[in-house]
Amino acid sequence: MAKDKKMKKEKATAAMDVDQDNDDDSLKFLSPIAHPLAEKKLSKKLFKTVKKASKVKHIRRGVKEVGKAVRKGEKGLVVIAGDISPMDVISHLPVLCEDHDIPYVFVPSKEKLGEASQTKRPTSVAMIVFGGKTKDEKAAEDYKELYDECYSSAKELVSFSLFFFFSL
Repeated sequence: MAKDKKMKKEKATAAMDVDQDNDDDSLKFLSPIAHPLAEKKLSKKLFKTVKKASKVKHIRRGVKEVGKAVRKGEKGLVVIAGDISPMDVISHLPVLCEDHDIPYVFVPSKEKLGEASQTKRPTSVAMIVFGGKTKDEKAAEDYKELYDECYSSAKELVSFSLFFFFSL
């Protein structure tokens, strides 16, 4: 039984490596509103942070849950999949995040975002909520540095894209 699990894990890892090679294919399906889009390196960091945050239950998944968390005033980082169709499903989230001063960033694939947030389904949006009282404070500290890097990068991307948009 343990060997079967190990084999499945190895196959999943191999499939993930193949998916990373096909990043150009996933860029074909991006919606036109997917700005600011994370680069490959930042996307990798974001997926790693989402994975670690989901282990300690510091994550909100889905449009309804994330929208509710933002409106209630929870602070964190919003990661939105850029290949959602129809784009009307997520089109209100960037505006909502800007109104509440929460950084957001788009990643190319909903499948990878779902995989990182440890669900079997593709995920359109995830919010990493850092802070609050948890039982496992040490586990939350494990990804704090990674979270801070992603947070500052996303904040810079959002401010740069807004500056660029308003300068046109």
